[in-house]
Formats: sequence, structure tokens, C-alpha cells
Amino acid sequence: MPILSLLRQHSWVLVLLFAPAAVILHAVAPDRHTTVFFLSIVAIIPLAGYIGHATEQLSERLGGGIGGLMNATFGNATELIIGAFALHEGLYPLVKASITGSILGNILLVFGLSALVGGIGRETQRFNRTAASMGTTMLVLSAIGLIVPGFFHHLAQNLPESPDLQLDTEIAVVLFITYCLGLVFTLKTHRRHYGIDEGEGVGDEAPAHAPHQTPLWKPTTLLLVATAGVAIVSETLVGAVAGAAETLGMSQFFVGVVIVAIIGNAAEHYSAVVLAGRNQMDAAISIAIGSSNQIALLVAPILVFLSYLVGPHPMDLVFSTFELVAVAVAVLSIAFIAHDGESNWMEGVQLLAVYAILALAFFFLPVH
Repeated sequence: MPILSLLRQHSWVLVLLFAPAAVILHAVAPDRHTTVFFLSIVAIIPLAGYIGHATEQLSERLGGGIGGLMNATFGNATELIIGAFALHEGLYPLVKASITGSILGNILLVFGLSALVGGIGRETQRFNRTAASMGTTMLVLSAIGLIVPGFFHHLAQNLPESPDLQLDTEIAVVLFITYCLGLVFTLKTHRRHYGIDEGEGVGDEAPAHAPHQTPLWKPTTLLLVATAGVAIVSETLVGAVAGAAETLGMSQFFVGVVIVAIIGNAAEHYSAVVLAGRNQMDAAISIAIGSSNQIALLVAPILVFLSYLVGPHPMDLVFSTFELVAVAVAVLSIAFIAHDGESNWMEGVQLLAVYAILALAFFFLPVH
């Protein structure tokens, strides 16, 4: 932990060293795909951490209502930016794989590590069953929204005029609306179940007497600069991903499901595990499940909408059969573990084992 703390304190050094190096090398030696890829990874992780840190500071400054909206908007900004550049390059399989990987990573890897680390030295850890149940129910809806287009595609592929793309776009609208209504549920009508004070709502200001308030311009500037940095480095990452994957003997599919997903969620991974170690499991499970829901119900629909503007053609929501199976397995796993409102370290091991099995399968899965 001291090493991680030291790296976090001096992460700006990594940004100043590796971000310019990635951009310059990509410009002067575009064939050095693997080096550019790894330089971009090292630069993006601390930048994503700065986005998360700035969002937390804005949450404290503006109050729980707007803070919740800020977290919802910027919590997965890295994945959204990487996805937008991948859309522009026409790397639709990579975009879909990163969506799948982010959902799997948050449910299995993040909460698995959280339950394992938090459970060490404790018999059980407890969390709010109502909030966890609501989150897992939303995950089931997310899985349905991803599964239905795939099955519909297989059923309608022989029709002369298949309405696949229209269905995908309309499902994206439904998912987006559901996510917005979920924010109302979380931040307004049932906020007490999510640790938000009853006197606090969307648009409420933080108390004027709060000590040591951070000036609003500082986290705002940090958020804007970090987001711009992620956008710049993401372009180099996406530009190098195909060549790096080929050099490393990995498919773009595996890179999207595992590597890009872990990079985009690195800051949230760290925060959830640290909070679990402090026995704050409500916050840890909220990060894990909430981020998965953001990916499926917010990021995925936005990427579908963006594909009409920046992509060679609109993106559908047809995922591979194994991706759908993996998402279903992950959702069922977290539902079984979260239903009783408590966890232990062995349940964390079980979730990590499921993630390892799926990651190995994705690595060896032949992609045509």
C-alpha cells in the first residue's frame, strides 16, 4: 500500500513523462505500435484517476445531489472517450468488447477484489440490501438490453429487410431513459438507501459552513485538463491497438474485453478496494455495480448515438454469443452473492475465479 500511495501522490510525473512520449512517438514512428500502446496505458491510468479525484471534490463542494450527477456523468469518461475514438476508426468490435469487459471487470474483478481485501480479518461485511438489489435488478435489465438484439439478429437474418439497426437504436433509447429514471430513484425518491441525506437533493448546495471547502475552480480545472489529456492519449492508444495486439499475439477482441476495460476503470478499481479495506462495503458495491450499470445503460447507448456522427456507419448492439454468455454469468454471480446483504473473503475469491476463467476463455477464443 505505501508504494501505491506514493505512486498516487506523484502520478503527475507519469502523465508528464509518458503522455507526451506516447503522442510524439506515435507521430514520428507510427510503426512502433507496442511501445506507443504501453506508453498510452501508463499515461491514461493516472489521468483517469485525476478525473475521479476531481469528480469527488466537486461532489463534496456541490452537495450529494449534483455530486451524484457528476459521478454519473464523468465516472466512465475514459471508456467513453476511448470508445468514441475507436468508433471514428471503425473499430466496432473493439468498442463492443470494451463494453463487455467493463461490465465483467466491475462486477467480477472489482467487487471480487473488494470482497477479498475487505474480508481479510473479518468474518463478514454487510451492505444495504435494498441498494444492492436495485443495482443487480438494473444489471439484469442491462443484460436483457444486450442479449435481445443478438437473438433478434439471428432470427431475422434471413429476412429481406431486417430492421436490426432500427431495433438497436430504439433499445439504446430505452436503456438511456431507464438510466435517467434510475438517477431519479437514487438521488431523489429513495436517496436514503444510497447514503444521501434526506435534506439533500438534486441541485442542493453544500452547507456554507463546511470547513476547508475546496475552491470550485480547482477541481473544475483539473477535470477539464484531465479529460482533455485522456482524449489526446486515447487517440494514440486506439491508433496503436491493432498493431500492438498483433505483435503481442492477442486478438483485438481480448484487448478490448480485458486490457482496455481494466485501463478505463483503473481509478474506480483502486477506490472500491480501498473503501472495502476500510469496511465501507456500501460504497464499494455501489462503485462496482453502479459503474457496470453506467456502462450498459449510459455509455453503450451514447456510443450508439455517437456512431451516427463520428463512425463510418451506425453501430449495432449485436454482441458475440460468448460475450452474452459471459455477461449473463457475471450478472447471475453477483446476484447470488449480493442478495443477502453481506459478503466474505471467500466470495471474493469465487468472483475472481469466474473472472479468471472468462478472461482465459477470451484469450484463447478464436476470432474470425
